[in-house]
Amino acid sequence: MNTTYNSLRPVFPFTAIIGQEEMKLALILNVIDPKIGGVMIMGDRGTGKSTTIRAIADLLPEIEVVTGDLFNSHISDYDLMSEAIKEKVDQGKDLFTELIKVPMIDLPLGATEDRLCGTIDIEKALNQGIKTFEPGLLAKANRGILYVDEVNLLDDHLVDILLDASASGWNTVEREGISIRHPSRFVLVGSGNPEEGELRPQLLDRFGMHAEIRTVKDPSLRVKIVEQRSEFDRDPYSCINSFQEKQNQLKSDIILAQQRLSNIIIDYNLRVKISEICSMLNVDGLRGDIVTNRAAKALAAYYGDNKVDIVHIKKVVKLCLRHRLRKDPLDTIESGTRVDQIINDIL
Repeated sequence: MNTTYNSLRPVFPFTAIIGQEEMKLALILNVIDPKIGGVMIMGDRGTGKSTTIRAIADLLPEIEVVTGDLFNSHISDYDLMSEAIKEKVDQGKDLFTELIKVPMIDLPLGATEDRLCGTIDIEKALNQGIKTFEPGLLAKANRGILYVDEVNLLDDHLVDILLDASASGWNTVEREGISIRHPSRFVLVGSGNPEEGELRPQLLDRFGMHAEIRTVKDPSLRVKIVEQRSEFDRDPYSCINSFQEKQNQLKSDIILAQQRLSNIIIDYNLRVKISEICSMLNVDGLRGDIVTNRAAKALAAYYGDNKVDIVHIKKVVKLCLRHRLRKDPLDTIESGTRVDQIINDIL
């Protein structure tokens, strides 16, 4: 069952999550710039992956959508409008809007292609000449977050559809010569446990970022995490209130970063260094270069800087490249360590 989380259900505050800084940063940067291409989070069971993802969705500012539209259409941005809303705008019709929480859609493991993409009522189309479309999860996720737990266990064909929609921002459904297209721009977040199998390299490469998380080993920190969770379970609203100021501050930082993003510049020599790192690591294709540039700009915007510097690149490059390295079965060095070695040599 897919769930859209709302204020009726208390959600653990994002700023209350202890540790797992790499995962939190990857999620924040993808929210600032969804074109980074989503994040794959791999780690041990019980390390707070799902909790953190739901927490970032709850933190985000509300979005303005056209009332009654099935695709969360934007009132003025053509790229985020359904065809029906575009027609109404072109005809000068009055449209009403409302504010909703950012959609947070769960994709269940047993989902079918129809459930994901939506279905066209062929009978009605042939008999009455009416295009009737039953939206799928890709429609509901437009302008939101689509979360796939245990993505490494999902059918490869469905992962392919997800990644195509995520990259293009559109979903096209075709049945018996009838075609319907709608916007589907979302932050794709996948999580999984490496013990249960890896994602195929060609699918893994299409995730913008890859965060690895480990179980906390420090006993005092473990106690702190357990106490924090127990406090939330005992009185969620009191816990939420105690972190409200930090939540509002982070929300404000994200909004400012989104506004600042288009003005961030990255010097030519730094772009060359990013490509040099990718080349030295034998990263296939140019996706690694593009994502690292985007992520560095998003981080600069988040930090309140006007231009990208080496600090920003160093912070994001491992997240952007570690999953793109060719795996050598005889190699004893972890991919993250290899990235670090090359970074230190070049930067």
